[in-house]
Amino acid sequence: MQNNLLQQAMNAVTNMMSGNASEQDKQAAQSAIQAAYTNATSEEKQQLQQLENQLKQHNQLH
Repeated sequence: MQNNLLQQAMNAVTNMMSGNASEQDKQAAQSAIQAAYTNATSEEKQQLQQLENQLKQHNQLH
């Protein structure tokens, strides 16, 4: 079963990347990723690392 916090983090990153994200949106996405790490399995942690990488790349472009 997928971690609900992981799903929220994925949604936050997707939403942020789909439009003009405010600084608050960026912070919300990062916070969601950090919260999801708390109870994540090793597989989920890999997914979260990928989300963080996407977030960093997106932030560098904008």
